[in-house]
Amino acid sequence: MERCAWCEGFDAYRQYHDLEWGVPLRDPLALFELLMLEGAQAGLSWATILKKRDNYRRAFDGFDPEKIARYDERKMAQLLADPGIVRNRAKVGAVVQNARAYLEMRERGQRFDAFLWDFVGGRTRQNAWSGRHAVPASTAQSDAMSKALKKLGFKFVGSTICYAFMQSAGLVNDHVTTCFRHEQVRALAG
Repeated sequence: MERCAWCEGFDAYRQYHDLEWGVPLRDPLALFELLMLEGAQAGLSWATILKKRDNYRRAFDGFDPEKIARYDERKMAQLLADPGIVRNRAKVGAVVQNARAYLEMRERGQRFDAFLWDFVGGRTRQNAWSGRHAVPASTAQSDAMSKALKKLGFKFVGSTICYAFMQSAGLVNDHVTTCFRHEQVRALAG
C-alpha cells in the first residue's frame, strides 16, 4: 500500500496520515484546535507537534476558546513551564490571542468553519500531485486566508501555516495520486 512519502518514519505519523490528514473537517472547535497546532508547528516538524498533541489538549483545556481567552499571567507561566508543549512565549500567547479573536468572530455572528471554508468555495479543492515535490508550500488561497485571519487579530497564521492547515483540515486534497488515500479523501469530500 503506497502512502504520501512525508508520513513514513513512525507509526503515529502513518496513522495520522491514514485516518485524519486531508479528511474534510467542518466542526468549528476542531478547526480552531488544528489551526492552533499548525501555528505551534512553525519552525518545527509536524511530527514534534503530533507527539505532543495530547499534552496540548490537556494544557489548553481541550482548546476551549472560552477558557483560553481568560488565561492570565499565572496560567501563561504554567504553560511556559510545561515540558509537554513547545514552550515558546510568542506561540503560547498567540493561542490566547487567537481564542479571543475566535470569540469576537462568533459574537459578530461569523461562523469560524464557514469563514475558513469560503477560501475554497465551500468544497474541498481536489489536487492531483504526482509527487511531494510538486505540492506547494502556499497558494493564493492560503495567502488570502492568512491576510484575513491577521486582519481579525489572529497570530501565527502565515500563508505556509495556513496552507498546512488547509491540507490537514481537508480544504485541499493534497494526497499524491499514487497514495491509497487520494481517492478515499476525494470520495469523503463528496
